Amino acid sequence: MKKAIYSFIYHKLLGWKHKVSIPDYDKYIICAAPHTSNWDLLIGKLFYGAIGRKTFFMMKKEWFFEPLGSFFRFIGGIPVNRSKKNSLVDQMAEEATSRKTFHLAITPEGTRSANGDWKKGFYYIAFKAQIPILLAGIDYRTKCITIEKEVFPSGNIEEDMRTIKTYFKRFQGKHPENFTTGDI
Repeated sequence: MKKAIYSFIYHKLLGWKHKVSIPDYDKYIICAAPHTSNWDLLIGKLFYGAIGRKTFFMMKKEWFFEPLGSFFRFIGGIPVNRSKKNSLVDQMAEEATSRKTFHLAITPEGTRSANGDWKKGFYYIAFKAQIPILLAGIDYRTKCITIEKEVFPSGNIEEDMRTIKTYFKRFQGKHPENFTTGDI
């Protein structure tokens, strides 16, 4: 029933499509880009619900005030304190290895502004937990979310990040001027 509701909203009301050719592994990191608008969260959650999958996402703790805090937790939000260094990578990798299923969506830019220096925490979590990274391209031009590539972290972060960033060059965010892959 929930899948039908998500699908109706995502496909019929909003007019979005999807292309998914990657299997639904028990555990993975979803690297989603471009992230240029707060709407990306809603579109992404509706997409994932429409294909019958559940995902979690990290969000800065400042957004978890009531009543939004309860709502964000309900839809899979994990509050994160970005103001201090902590072992967030270790915590998430431990969560991934201890759970039967683990699907965590992360936007690598770390902001909705143009930032070519992508955060690499998603990569380190996947590497440490030995799980794949699914690349989810959000394209507002075609109103389609595409997951057609996966990366199994090799430990050669420069090469793997070049592969990841290259994949996302073909997608256009809601505000294209706010997206860059930086130097590849």
